[in-house]
Amino acid sequence: MNSEEKTVDWTAIIKDGVVGAWPICLGYLAIGLAFGVIAQKAGFSPLEIGLMSLLVYAGSAQFIGISMLSAGAGIVPIIITTFTINLRHLLMSSSLSTFMRNLGTGKLSLFAYGVTDESFALNTVRFRRGDWDWRRALVLNHISNLAWIISTVAGGLGGRFIPAGAFGIDYALIAMFVCLLVFQLRGRLYVIVALIAGMLAVILSLILPGNSYIVITSVIAATLGIFLKRLKHFAGAEQKS
Repeated sequence: MNSEEKTVDWTAIIKDGVVGAWPICLGYLAIGLAFGVIAQKAGFSPLEIGLMSLLVYAGSAQFIGISMLSAGAGIVPIIITTFTINLRHLLMSSSLSTFMRNLGTGKLSLFAYGVTDESFALNTVRFRRGDWDWRRALVLNHISNLAWIISTVAGGLGGRFIPAGAFGIDYALIAMFVCLLVFQLRGRLYVIVALIAGMLAVILSLILPGNSYIVITSVIAATLGIFLKRLKHFAGAEQKS
């Protein structure tokens, strides 16, 4: 142990991490309970729900995974779909890596496990503010992770006492993705791509068996979005010239 490690005030670090994580924990409590109830209705035990939250730790991927399993989807479409959904983590991790220089593989792996949309947002703000380090970020990540696991297991335990369809729980997955979509609509281009993706998904669902249309639609819509964005950029550059 070097002199730097000896002078680390872990009490202050843990306190700062917990204080930073509490807004995430509040959000995870609500959506985690909903996920736990949905998973319980799909036939998952509290232990299986907890293991999924521990091993996967990705809200959107867990919701869509449960939905596809309930619909009888095969393992390959589920893996491809959840992988595609979580590709954004590559960008988030790349952005955070600038603050994680000179860390060993073990510490980086432990940190990477806890990267979510919410922890990424909070850690990025704190890092840029200059009063944050990898230890505090690590505490924030794993306190949030613990809150997610506990809330999903609690939802699984309480789900048996909630009738199927009560309180609109069965609409939670759809509602979550609608919210995610709305928050992404930052301009006309995003609206166009979203509409095309929606129409294409409906058409392909009537033609293709299973849930493969989800992956196909995602790839086509994302590619189209990049093409339209570049076209808009080139058009704007020509107008300026």
